[in-house]
Amino acid sequence: MFALPLTGSAELRPLPPWRAEEFLAHLDRAREHIAPWVGASFVATDLDSARTVLRRYADLWARDAGGIWGIWDSGVLVGGVMFVSFDAALGVCEAGCWLEPAAEGRGLVTRAVGRIVDWAVGERGIQRVEWRTNATNTRSIAVARRLGMRRDGTLRRLYPGPAGRIDIEVWSVLADEWRSPA
Repeated sequence: MFALPLTGSAELRPLPPWRAEEFLAHLDRAREHIAPWVGASFVATDLDSARTVLRRYADLWARDAGGIWGIWDSGVLVGGVMFVSFDAALGVCEAGCWLEPAAEGRGLVTRAVGRIVDWAVGERGIQRVEWRTNATNTRSIAVARRLGMRRDGTLRRLYPGPAGRIDIEVWSVLADEWRSPA
């Protein structure tokens, strides 16, 4: 298995279904923090649903349509990054992330997303990387900015949320604009 260094103590690794127990333990630490920002189907609550989440991304990877990687810091899973969608024929993908509170503020997500975008653009010929986020998620918007993405616009009241429908901001970077932040 490969591991890509992110910092002196953190690394990016694949997050396959056989890591479901570790993934669930991580989600137990992160659940309340990430629940407002990720889809309900992602925030697994038991071992079977954790396996389902990771299998869904393993299936996407097998179909060349997405993927998921974990961020480990000092051997502990603290977050991750993913391609929510990946279409090499069209040259478009959507990247995403999540992180537990104890790991915030150290640039782990920016570095990890930079690694997968480098691969997508450099190895797979992706021409457009999208980043979609709740318009009130200031931390996610800050990551998009640090990655050199531009705000394309807002999809108003796109999804239902606990306090009413939510707006989604769409950010993107094009292959010829991409400069790895790492």
